[in-house]
Amino acid sequence: MNYETILVAHRGPSALITLNRPEKLNAMSHMMKEEMIRALRDLDADDGTRAIVITGAGQKSFTAGADIHEFHGRTPMEQWRMYEHGTLYDAVDRSTKPVIAMINGYCFGGGLELAMACDMRIASDRATLGQTEINIGIIPGGGASQRLPRLVGLGTALKLTLTGERIDASEAHRIGLVDEVVPHARLERRTFEIADRIASKSAIAVRLAKAAVRASARLPLDQGLRYEQSLFALVMATADKEEGVAAFLEKREAQWKDR
Repeated sequence: MNYETILVAHRGPSALITLNRPEKLNAMSHMMKEEMIRALRDLDADDGTRAIVITGAGQKSFTAGADIHEFHGRTPMEQWRMYEHGTLYDAVDRSTKPVIAMINGYCFGGGLELAMACDMRIASDRATLGQTEINIGIIPGGGASQRLPRLVGLGTALKLTLTGERIDASEAHRIGLVDEVVPHARLERRTFEIADRIASKSAIAVRLAKAAVRASARLPLDQGLRYEQSLFALVMATADKEEGVAAFLEKREAQWKDR
C-alpha cells in the first residue's frame, strides 16, 4: 500500500514504520494517524511480520507530537468524533505483534504518548522527551494521563505533565520511561537486534505472553493471575509447545510452526 506521510519497509521478519514528515519534525497530522492505523492493521494481519518497529525520518525527531496547526478552530464535537472509532494509540496498544518505539530524537506530547503505547522504548542518547501539552494550554489526549503514571509513578507523571519539562534520554531511562538508551549510531542496530530476537520465537507464544503481561496494567492481581493461567492452559494445546519441549530435550534448535 502507498502512503503519503509514512514509510513501511520489511526487514526480514520485522517491519519498520517510519513517520515521514522530517521537515515538520514528523508532527502527526490526522492523515498520518489514519495511515499509521491502516499500516498497523495490515502488519498485524500479515503472518510474515513478527515484530514492528516505529521511528521517525531524519536525524532530529521521532515525532514532536501532534500537528498543532490542526488544533486551530477544532470544536469539541470534532475532537470527540476522532475518538469514536479508535485512535492511533489504541491501534498500537491492541496490536497482537510486539511494537517497539525506536526513539531517534525529539519525542514530545502525542509523540511520547505514541511511544508509551508501544511495548518497548529504545532511545538514542540524543533523544529528548517530554509531556509538553501544558505549554500550549491543553492536556494530554492520547493516553498519557493513564500510561505515564503506570511507567514512572504518580508523582513523576504529575511533575512531567504539569511542568511540561523536557528531559534527556538518560533521565528518561532512570525514571523508567524508556527501557534502554544506546549511542545514536547504534540505535537502529540495537533495536532490530531486539525485534529480530523476538521474531525468532514462536509467534503464538509471543502473542499470548504479550497479552498476559499487558493485562497486568488493566486487571486486579487475582484476575490477572487467572487470565495468565487460562493463557498458559491454552498454550499447552499448541504444536509449538510440543516442538519447544522436544527441541529442549533433544538439545537442538526449535522449528516453530506458529500453531
